[in-house]
Amino acid sequence: MSASNFENEKSANRALWNEWTDIHEKSDFYDIDGFKAGKIRLNSIEREELGDLNGKSLLHLQCHFGLNTLSLVRLGANATGVDFSEKSIALARRLAHETKIDARFVLSDIDKLPDNLTGQFDIIFTSYGVLNWLPDLKRWAEVIAHFLKPGGFFYIAEFHPFSWIFDDAADATEPRIAMPYFSDGQATEWKTEGSYVDRNAPMKQEVSYEWMHPLSEIINALIGAGLRIDSMREFPYTVYEQFPFVEQCPDGYWRMKDKPNSLPLVFSVKATKV
Repeated sequence: MSASNFENEKSANRALWNEWTDIHEKSDFYDIDGFKAGKIRLNSIEREELGDLNGKSLLHLQCHFGLNTLSLVRLGANATGVDFSEKSIALARRLAHETKIDARFVLSDIDKLPDNLTGQFDIIFTSYGVLNWLPDLKRWAEVIAHFLKPGGFFYIAEFHPFSWIFDDAADATEPRIAMPYFSDGQATEWKTEGSYVDRNAPMKQEVSYEWMHPLSEIINALIGAGLRIDSMREFPYTVYEQFPFVEQCPDGYWRMKDKPNSLPLVFSVKATKV
């Protein structure tokens, strides 16, 4: 189904993320003060797999308010961040100005990005909690291929779609299925309960919409857009307290209590434009 059929859902999600930006700006989760003091907001997974970024042009899709984009500049990249939330992009630009980090930020839906940005990039990057907001992965992959230089690579580190089937309610002390893994392409409507950084935060936007994308759909979308899959990895840990049945380990990652290697919680893919 074409993404153009989901304009109402995307509008609701944009309103949600505009509200979330105000909540997230003040949160300990994002720790803006720590970032201003020099913190790099990237995990070891993506830092290791991205490799040397010095002098590389990089496009960061669904950048929220840009802390990762700005971190990528600190690591040597010439980075451009993209997001569909007006408030997120405004905050990203303000943070770039305040920290004197030279990054560009573009306001755009992913499917419309070719109308709002020109040029090609050595690397395209996206991470954690991004694909569930996109109705059309075929178009997503086409946009990635459009903006990649020949020989450039796309990299994603993302919550494993298998993990999305589990209930994340506060009383879910062990994995229990709440969602089907396979999708009919339709949006799932969710009642808004704060934000992932504060479940009790008051919200005006009452609903949001998400789409399930199995791992095979993600991989096949990239292949269909002409990219060569170079690597795909799965990890038995996640990057925050995604569920009540995970606990933080000494390395900072979150694993299942008592059964730390039982579930795939994060995956990564690296793909080259040949």
